[in-house]
Amino acid sequence: MSLAYTQERAGELIENANSIKNKVHNLSNGKTTLVCVSKLKPASDIQALYDAGYRHFGENYVQELIEKAKVLPKDIKWHFIGGLQTNKCKDLSKNITNLHVVETIDTIKKAKKLNDTRKQMISEDPSNFGKVGVCVQVNTSGEEQKSGCQPGDELDELIKVILEECDCLEFHGLMTIGSYGASHSEGLNPEFSLLAEVKEHVISKFNLSDIQISMGMSGDFVQAIKQGSTSVRVGSSIFGSRPPNNGH
Repeated sequence: MSLAYTQERAGELIENANSIKNKVHNLSNGKTTLVCVSKLKPASDIQALYDAGYRHFGENYVQELIEKAKVLPKDIKWHFIGGLQTNKCKDLSKNITNLHVVETIDTIKKAKKLNDTRKQMISEDPSNFGKVGVCVQVNTSGEEQKSGCQPGDELDELIKVILEECDCLEFHGLMTIGSYGASHSEGLNPEFSLLAEVKEHVISKFNLSDIQISMGMSGDFVQAIKQGSTSVRVGSSIFGSRPPNNGH
């Protein structure tokens, strides 16, 4: 996996990323993190942006993230933002020392599997492995095909388990993926409004000072920030259109 890139490609990526970063900064007064989503793009693209000062990168596929993390700098803050199967939690925990946050935890089983495997790695190699941040994915659109907890008792129980039983996980906050219709309509996005409401509920219920909310992608990050997002996940506006998914 080559990390070599052309100056032409680097210039294109940096121009795109800087444009998005400036929008994010201006909209949020510097309070929102830009995560550059590099799925199905070469590691060399990430290296080019890393060399320009970017550190937060998001990936959707476990095996792709593992392969990229092997060759790229160890101070990258990796965000796993794809659908997560329980049996893949072990692979993430064991293979990526600089796994910053898993944003798509939506069951107690996944949280416990991620925690237990990370605990094992910390005990075996404490100098390289530390705690992993997690966001709980919330299904704010009610779409059956979407992952995520339903707001209410299911969500509360999962957060309770993370806070009380998963000592190798750090609860960062909540994540959602807006539906196409809500993300491409004018005005307030009701799904983002719902996540903001859930955030206030969680802070109150669990007596937390504050939590993050990750919402907004290339097509709707501006609205997401206006509605309180503290982390936006932008891919195609930075890296360009993606190749076919080749069976990931």
